[in-house]
Order: sequence, then structure tokens, then C-alpha cells
Amino acid sequence: MSDIVNKLWGFCHTLRHDGVDYGDYIEQLTYLLFLKMADERGVEVPKKYNWNSLKELSGTDLTDHYQEVLRRLREEKGILGKIFTQAMPRINNPVNLKRLINMIDEEDWSSMDVDVKGEAFEGLLERSASEGKKGAGQYFTPRPLIQSIIRVMQPDPRTKSDFTIFDPSCGTGGFLIAAYEWLLKESKGAIDRDAIKRIKTKTYYGQELVPRPARLAMMNLFLHGVTTEIKIGDTIYEPFDGKKYDCILTNPPFGTKGANQAPEREDFTISTSNKQLNFIQHYLSALKPGGRAAVVLPDNVLFEDKAGEVFKILMQDCNLHTILRLPRGTFTPYAQGVKANVIFLQKGLPTENVWIFDGRSNVEGVTKKDRPLTDKHFEEFEKCYGKDPNGQSKRKDLGEEGRFRKFHIKEVEQRDYKLDINWLKDESLDDADSLLEPQVLATEAITELEAVVDDLREVLALMESDGE
Repeated sequence: MSDIVNKLWGFCHTLRHDGVDYGDYIEQLTYLLFLKMADERGVEVPKKYNWNSLKELSGTDLTDHYQEVLRRLREEKGILGKIFTQAMPRINNPVNLKRLINMIDEEDWSSMDVDVKGEAFEGLLERSASEGKKGAGQYFTPRPLIQSIIRVMQPDPRTKSDFTIFDPSCGTGGFLIAAYEWLLKESKGAIDRDAIKRIKTKTYYGQELVPRPARLAMMNLFLHGVTTEIKIGDTIYEPFDGKKYDCILTNPPFGTKGANQAPEREDFTISTSNKQLNFIQHYLSALKPGGRAAVVLPDNVLFEDKAGEVFKILMQDCNLHTILRLPRGTFTPYAQGVKANVIFLQKGLPTENVWIFDGRSNVEGVTKKDRPLTDKHFEEFEKCYGKDPNGQSKRKDLGEEGRFRKFHIKEVEQRDYKLDINWLKDESLDDADSLLEPQVLATEAITELEAVVDDLREVLALMESDGE
């Protein structure tokens, strides 16, 4: 995949000379990749406007037809029309368009054992981020982490006739695609006709703030035969639509950008400008009774000023049964220094015990090349979690020397419901040879400073409201 990304990135520079910027290139690339993969997989696209209709042409015939293809596809009804909403041709040089089509046609994309458009998109974003270009700041959940979460959560729509799965900040659809692929693997494809029709049309739902990743998510699902629309909009600042789901799998955006005021939502009990804490309140609203969630959260959200208040309410309404502390560098290269966790909860019963698995202490940090994140990072955690997706398997506290420990709600209460609980001494922090890279340490410091700035904003807001 990296060779293909390098080839596609190299062509990005060529197009810049024709006035096609990075964002436009990504957009045109995804349209063309989609048409090529639809052709490979036998997914129905009107014959006059499919991949073969493009690849046979050249010169102005090609650019004219490409314009017509995008126009006609955006007028299509259903998901196909939504995928091509506002699609406009940006590559007007026929030689460059032909070269890009030939480059895409050389590869058999469907035979690759990866989410091709997601990987290509993320690979190009990574290259852009590393060169300081536009596109930095967006990053994605690593596939080994997604797949581990799916394995323990077991989001199986065969268990009930109205089972729904939701990602309220879905990006390119990684969680939704992985959940569907897990189902196909578990069922070995043996799902009755009525059930598979329901599963493909009324099970997987998502929302995304940024249109480009949302389009990629719809494309990915469509190529898997899943015709669910991804809603484009702000999950926490727009009014709650009242829809509830059986399973939420998500990695809400990190950082505080744009979060300088608390959303005005009647269903939010705690007023805060912290995005992640507001997402947690949203999950409380959006889960059905008995519904469960797995959510990626940065460390500071477990101890931030308003965190205790939000988690207190959460633990009264939900069983927050498990927390996984992720290895340092899990989000390399997008946010190398961000330390993060996954919280697992079920709505309907109060929390009695919180089990924490420390997958970070005395674990070498993840790097892009030398120590990439793999399934092995999560093997011990999955064994400790157990086979019950609701976290109710028989578990063993491994003591102060072990990675898996149980904390009773009384202990959590004594900590004001702040969940940054550590017990293992991290020997690597005492070893000068194991110290983190300066840029990683700087990123960690920035993350913690952003949390402090959030607290100061809250104080200022309170002072201003008191003065009115």
C-alpha cells in the first residue's frame, strides 16, 4: 500500500502545477477509485457512466465525458446520488486525467486485503501532515485497535430484529466497515435473505462533521453492499434527533479546537465546552436501554475539571465496567504524543466495579516503522476482558504487579469519579535510553496545557455569567 501511496502522492505534485490543490486531488481520486472498485466488484453503476466508459477515452472527449459522468451520478437517486453530491471535475487537463485513470487501472484494488480508499486517503493525509501541508490535524483510528474493540464488543445484528450500530464521529467509516466484516466472518456468510437485507439497509449508521470523510464512509459501505446514509452535521452542537442505538463504537475528535462554548442541549446535564465530555453525554442520550458503547478518549478526559461530574452521572445510569489504557504512540503519526484509553460501558445498570487494563506501563511506545501497532498489543487485554460483550465474564484481579485490576465504585467515589488510576510503576520512565522523543514529550505537554486552558475557559464563563 505504501508504494501506491507514494505513487499517488507523487502525482499530487504534478497536478499542483495545473492549479489542482491537495484537497481537490483527494476528492477526484476518491471518485475515480470508487468507480474502478465498483467495476471490480460488480457493483451496479449506470453503464454509460461506469469505469469502462472513462478508460477508453482520451483528449477532450475524456474531460467532457468525465464532467458528464459526475453530473449524471450526482443526479442519481439513493446512496449513489448522495455519494456524488456536489461532485465537480477539478482536473481539466486531459493528459493528467488520462494518466491518473491509467495509474488507477493498473491496480486490482479489490484484491488488496485492506480498506483501500481509507488507507490511501489516510496515507495521503499522513504525507500531507508530515510536510506541514493542508490536511494535517485529521487522524484515524488504527485498524488493529478497531478490530480488537469489535472482537470484544461482538456487535451482532442477528441477536434482534432491530439491532443498530452507530458511530457519531465516523470519519471514513472504519468502525462500521470492521463491524460488518466481523459479522460476515462470524456468520461465514450464512445469513438468511430477509436478515441480510435488513442488515445491509437498516443496521449501520454514522455521522460526520466533515463532508470528505463522510463521502468516503458512504463509498466504503456501498462497495460492501451496505446502503446506509452517513449524516453530515455536528453531533454535539446540533439538537439531538432522538434516535437511539444498540451499540456505539467511536473515536470522537481529540483536542479543543472550536470548543470554546458549551452546547445548548436540554439532554446534557453538565454544561462544559470540553468536546469529549459532551460526546459522553451524547452517548447517554443515544443508547437504548441495555445498549453498549466502546469509546476512545484521551487521558485528560478522565481527570479534567468537569470529568468527575460527567462520569458520576454516567456511572449512575451505566455500568462503566472496563477501561483499556492504550500504549503510547497508538495514534502515530497523526498525534504521536497523545495518551488515550478506551472505555466500555452498558446503559441501564449502575456501575459497581471498574476494571482497568494497563496496556501502557512498561510497554515500548508505538512507532510507524520499527514498532507498529499490531493485534499482539491487545491479546492479553482481550483474554482478560472475557467472552461476554457486556463485560460480565468471570474476571481475575491480577494484583499490584499485574496489568488488570478491579476498583469498586466506593474507591472511584473517593477519587471524585476521576478515572486516571495508575498502580504499575513504569520502569521505562526511569531509563534514560527509553525516554520519549522530544516532539512526543512536547505533544503530551500541549495536550495537558489544553486541558488547563479548558478549565480556565470554564472559570471565565462562570465569572461572566455571575457578572450579568
